[in-house]
Amino acid sequence: MPASELVQRLCSHECSVTEVVQESLDSIHRLDPALGAFISVDSDGALSRAKQLDGHTGECGPLHGLPFAIKDVTDVKGLTTTFGSRLSAKGPAQSDALSVARLKAAGAVIVGKTNTPEYAFGAVCTNLIRGTTCNPWDTALTSAGSSGGSAVAVTSGMVSLAQGTDLGGSVRTPAAFTGCVGFRPTLGRIPEPQSLLGWERIATQGVLARSIADARLMATVMSGNDARDPLAFGDREHERESLPKRFHAAASLTLGGEYDVDGEVAQRFSRAIDKASEIMDVDEDHPQAGGASQAFCTLSYAQTWYEFRHLLEAHPELATEPFKWNVAQGEGVSLESYLSAQEERTRFYRELQQFFERYDLLMVPSASVMPFRNDSGEVATVGGRPTRRITDYLECTYLFSLAGFPSVSLPAPKMPDELPFGIQLIARPCHEDLLFSACALLESEAGFVHQWPPMCLD
Repeated sequence: MPASELVQRLCSHECSVTEVVQESLDSIHRLDPALGAFISVDSDGALSRAKQLDGHTGECGPLHGLPFAIKDVTDVKGLTTTFGSRLSAKGPAQSDALSVARLKAAGAVIVGKTNTPEYAFGAVCTNLIRGTTCNPWDTALTSAGSSGGSAVAVTSGMVSLAQGTDLGGSVRTPAAFTGCVGFRPTLGRIPEPQSLLGWERIATQGVLARSIADARLMATVMSGNDARDPLAFGDREHERESLPKRFHAAASLTLGGEYDVDGEVAQRFSRAIDKASEIMDVDEDHPQAGGASQAFCTLSYAQTWYEFRHLLEAHPELATEPFKWNVAQGEGVSLESYLSAQEERTRFYRELQQFFERYDLLMVPSASVMPFRNDSGEVATVGGRPTRRITDYLECTYLFSLAGFPSVSLPAPKMPDELPFGIQLIARPCHEDLLFSACALLESEAGFVHQWPPMCLD
């Protein structure tokens, strides 16, 4: 049942929170041995919280009684945050992350922590603690990284909603691979008061859901101002602007050859755009990315090295190869290179702002490759060409991370024998209302909807 509908039934006492949470735990017990979405499950804590909410007599919160999952790089009080790593601290978190505190205050029930590659670095959602998260459409295939556990937990129905994080595409790529909705907000909309690099960051928290209405419900709760975060601005006037009578979108497969895509991605994207063109005006056009890709790599690698180098210096033998590779890339980045990348980031941001003066939306693929095998490791080729870096397959998502623009990966219509494929919609910063409205139209009028994997219907 959609989260937005389920919460209404819970608030009207048509069903109890305990019943709903127990069904969630039963689904995890039935499905997770094959899927590996969870690093830890807090059955006792979830049921205790459910009973507490069932005894609540006041006004219901907007997420009252909904079973939630939190990616295991985000603190939940009383639960261990492993970061999918043997390098991390072993004790339980002493407090909730701000986003988790807001979810709980709205009535969410946290049932567990979801799987992630080590410190959220890796194309395959696997680590040396939990193992591999499998795609529910074919368990030999990857769920993608790094919010793969959250995406699988949602798309398979183990939870109503899940939190993720997204640096280069870690919410949007798993959503595309598993067939659910992945939302990355405007940078700063979900505050990060504990971020080491408050002014410099690229990553943000995001949402995994089965519908746009559900994603919007969760995102609204997590968003808002916080004085400790210099990028968090709270409610923004753009949200109250009137929506266009008919959306005008630009569509581009590769932003004019800025990155490669596999052949099946090109075919599925073309079909999706044809379908979208039935309900909105779509032109083939794209912004000029220029040196934005190199800028993302320079900034993200340098920041990764700064934040995580001490872990590898202490115990390199305990780390996975993707994590070690990502950290190593930032060593030796010069001040000139870093500041030049910041200049390019600014140029690309302004280029996108100018581009969106002509369009409401930009549509590109959510991933440059289709779901691949779990045992194939990092992505070494895209479109038949060898990649220069193991992060190159994320270029279609990380370019918009760099600029901080909000984006959604929406499941595109698919044939019964096809794997999921996601189309990415991008809007101007602080225009989430427009973005959600366009996605809702594609859901209701063009079939861009979540579908249940067969194994979840048995």
